[in-house]
Amino acid sequence: MQKSLLLFAIASVVVWGQKPARPEFEVATIRPSAPSPEVTVTAGARIDGAQVRWVSFTLKRYMATAYRVKLDQISGPDWISSDRFDISATIPAGVSTTQMPEMMQRLIEDRFQVKMHREKKDFPVYALEVAKGGLKMRVNAPDPDAATADANTPVNTNVSGSAQGVSINFGRGSSYTFANNRFEAKKLTMANLVRGLELYTDRPIVDMSDLTGTYDFTLEVTAEDYQAMLIRAAVTAGLTLPPEALRLLDGASTPSLFDALQKVGLKLDARKAPLDVVVIDEARKTPTEN
Repeated sequence: MQKSLLLFAIASVVVWGQKPARPEFEVATIRPSAPSPEVTVTAGARIDGAQVRWVSFTLKRYMATAYRVKLDQISGPDWISSDRFDISATIPAGVSTTQMPEMMQRLIEDRFQVKMHREKKDFPVYALEVAKGGLKMRVNAPDPDAATADANTPVNTNVSGSAQGVSINFGRGSSYTFANNRFEAKKLTMANLVRGLELYTDRPIVDMSDLTGTYDFTLEVTAEDYQAMLIRAAVTAGLTLPPEALRLLDGASTPSLFDALQKVGLKLDARKAPLDVVVIDEARKTPTEN
C-alpha cells in the first residue's frame, strides 16, 4: 500500500456516550481541504484536551461521526461523499468529550444547513455474541475510580496511525493497537470493540454479548487478512484508494478474524437487522461563514 492512511476513521472509533442535551463548540471553523495528489491524500482527527481538529473528511464522514452510523447508513447527494473539509473546534469548559457527536450535529446542521429525516432499513450485520464454551479473555477488576470520575472532565484520546496500523488510547488504561497482524486490546469494553472491528469488517456489528466489563485479549490474523482489513478501514474512512488496492478486497472474507474471535470466546454471526438510515433532504455545498 503506497497511500498513507494517517489517523484514518478515528472519529468513528471513539465511543462517546449518549447525552440528552446538545451543546455546541465554543469556536469552530470549517474550510475546504487543500487539494492534494491522490497518492498522498490523508485524512485524520486529533483530540488534544479542549482542541479538536479533523483534516480532509467528507460531509458524509462527519455525519457518520455525528449521528453514530456507518457510511452506508447515510443517503444524500453525490458531493457529500467527494468534497472534503477541515474542521478546527474548541470544546467549551465543563463540557465532556463524550458529547462530541452532539456538538458535531449542531455544527453540521448550522453551517451546512442540513435538513434530513431518518428511516429504518434492513442491513446485513454481524451480531457479536459469546461463543459456545464461554469467554476466554482476561476480565479486568472494576475501576475503583469510575464511580467518582467527573463526567465533565475531558479525556485525551490519543491516536496514531499509518499504513502499518493504528493505535488508539481511550484513557484510564483502555486502548487497542492493530498492527503487525495483531489486534491487542487492554481494558476494552464491548462497545469499543464493536466500533473498532466495524472499521475492518464488511458490515455493521451489533453487540448482543450482554458483556458489561472491560477485557484484555489479543486477536491474531493472517498477513493477507491484515492487509485487507487495513484497506477496508481506509475505504470506511472515505479515502480514495487506487484500483490495485481495492482489488485486494474482492472476495476478502477475513476468515482468520472470525477464528481469532472464537479463540477468545466471541463470535460474529451473520444476519439481518433493522438499522437507522439518515436521509439528507437538503444541504449547502458551501458551508456558511465561520
